[in-house]
Amino acid sequence: MSMFQNIPMHLLRLRFAALSASVVLASDGHSQALKLVGVTVTPHVQSTEMRYRREPDFSLGARVQLFLMNHGDEPIRFDASTPVHVRGKTPDELLAADEWSWHDFPSAWTNEPLLLPPSALTVWSFNGQRAPWGVGTEADLIVGNWTNHFAIAAPRAWLSSVTFLGKGDDPRPDSMVFHVVNQTGEPLRLVAARLWVPEEGISWRALRSQGCIGNLEAFPGDCVIPTGDHGGARVPTGPLPLTYAVVQVWCSGVGWGWLSTHLRIKRETFDLSGGWVASGLGGSNTLQCVPYLKTLRRMHLNTGMHQAVPGYTDNEALYSRYPLKYMNRCQPLDQYDTDAVLPRIHAVEFLGEPQYGGGRPVPPMEVWRAFAPYQRTRLPTSVTHSEERIWRFYAGLSDFPHYDAYRVCAPASDSWRAYDRWGGERLRWGAPLETIGDMTRSLRELNRPMPIAYWSQGAHDGWSGQGRSRTSPTPDELRVQAYHALSSRVTSLYWFNLSLKSLLKFPDLIEPITRVNREIRLLEDFHLEGEAYHYERITRDGRPDWDLAVVAGPRGALLFALDLDYQPDPEERVFKFAPPREATLSWPVPAYLDEAQVLARVDADAVTPVSMKREGQRVEVSTRCGAVNVFVLVRDAEVITALDARRRDLVAFEESFNFDPAGNPSDLAVLQALLDGGGK
Repeated sequence: MSMFQNIPMHLLRLRFAALSASVVLASDGHSQALKLVGVTVTPHVQSTEMRYRREPDFSLGARVQLFLMNHGDEPIRFDASTPVHVRGKTPDELLAADEWSWHDFPSAWTNEPLLLPPSALTVWSFNGQRAPWGVGTEADLIVGNWTNHFAIAAPRAWLSSVTFLGKGDDPRPDSMVFHVVNQTGEPLRLVAARLWVPEEGISWRALRSQGCIGNLEAFPGDCVIPTGDHGGARVPTGPLPLTYAVVQVWCSGVGWGWLSTHLRIKRETFDLSGGWVASGLGGSNTLQCVPYLKTLRRMHLNTGMHQAVPGYTDNEALYSRYPLKYMNRCQPLDQYDTDAVLPRIHAVEFLGEPQYGGGRPVPPMEVWRAFAPYQRTRLPTSVTHSEERIWRFYAGLSDFPHYDAYRVCAPASDSWRAYDRWGGERLRWGAPLETIGDMTRSLRELNRPMPIAYWSQGAHDGWSGQGRSRTSPTPDELRVQAYHALSSRVTSLYWFNLSLKSLLKFPDLIEPITRVNREIRLLEDFHLEGEAYHYERITRDGRPDWDLAVVAGPRGALLFALDLDYQPDPEERVFKFAPPREATLSWPVPAYLDEAQVLARVDADAVTPVSMKREGQRVEVSTRCGAVNVFVLVRDAEVITALDARRRDLVAFEESFNFDPAGNPSDLAVLQALLDGGGK
């Protein structure tokens, strides 16, 4: 419970007003007070580890959110003809000049004017392409006869993640967890949180304050985030509407003020997708085949690339036993944006890979326009990013961005022969597996504080060998790729591609995928409530040795150690890992986990207590480590006991289907007969 739950509201209002630049905008014959009450800057990032056929452009821009409030007594009207200029150009001129990649200023809403009521807030966003719109620059915003100057400054404190959580099957969240990074040079005190949401019957672009929430369940408990550290809070909100909102956190201290972000409220659950699971088999659909459905659910999958599927989604007995959430276009909107269907929807995804676009990259502004009709709905959007070299131009376009990048025998945007990873040996069949982590961190930082997801390389029957006989990953390659994403914090994982045909081509991957998914289900609350706290690469004799990462949150921390001392086998053309080796490893953890003194190793088979050393904010472990190592740090040993009980429950869930194609040849034969018989 925060000591600030009874702070006077007039003090909070005064502080917000102090950040405002007040001017007058003439509109509809009235003089209206418009204020720029906040600017949030998300600097572009780009990996220096990726290799391409041509030199990447490292001129980095920034994604900017401008928070505008009507402080007058009359509504302000904005429409496509509202005169808006930034640095003397209209938003459309800035797009045409390749200075911005996308924006949602009034001119973008050609047929949807906004009437901004008194005391309401709206947010205008733009994505600056390159360094002239990056950190350290500034601009004038002119709207009518109103002018305001704003800086595109590197943030000194920011919301690193905002996650909305709920209970049961209700798609509406009833709480949120936020994390703050403090790089101000002084301690920051968390004072209060505030949400702005649309007023019923008013445009989703006009937001009203819901009042300040002072009863923060903060971490650290005294609400003070030390300099250079992270902290946050769990905030009870009551049921929230599934719409766009502004989340604000008021911090006091040197350089104190509001930290703000504009994003969609969506209840976060860790969803596991099998990809195109509804591929046809002659006249049948695989989602009508119970043995296949049993296989997917036994693997803990709950999502697929489909929407309404006759014979499956309209068969309540079948769907309730083997539910797979929808991930597709979800149109007509009025058939999917309903109370009955919303619990079944993971996200809207229908654009493919717009950075490729079938040979013509789809401009980011076209992607924005494709998603614009969904903004008034309760349906979250997602887009597949493909190429780290340019995906910063698409930052912020969707509610739940994800990417696909596979590291063995698959199409890729980067140049695998350009990696000098193994003493001059150049590969055309594979790329360094740890680049998955580099790309995950890149996409996460470009879109923060929104959650992200990853398409992980699974059992796909359609890849060519690229000089390698095995055209899908080995179990080790599969597991390591998934964990390079998980250790950098994703909140959903999509396997590409667990069609019936793919699983039968690589049945040795069914159990490895099941094990990864079991581990995700075991630790999903830590993933969902946490943030990516730390990452470092350890070298030995100048060569990569370990990738270490921490996902930390109010429950505790997940500590990851991923072995980088693997080699390409020139004969089999697969990556080989050495047997487990002794290692002494050390991770930093946030100050709010100082009391966490219980550590356990976690995998699909066991939750095992492990000895450790605590020195300051570091945790040190000396133990035998394999390719993937996951430890959980908590305050209470009872949590470890509960995790092991949960692990046993997950195994029991798998066994409840009485169908195990990975372990029982006769069950695998049943699946093969389905494929051979066209689903009959």
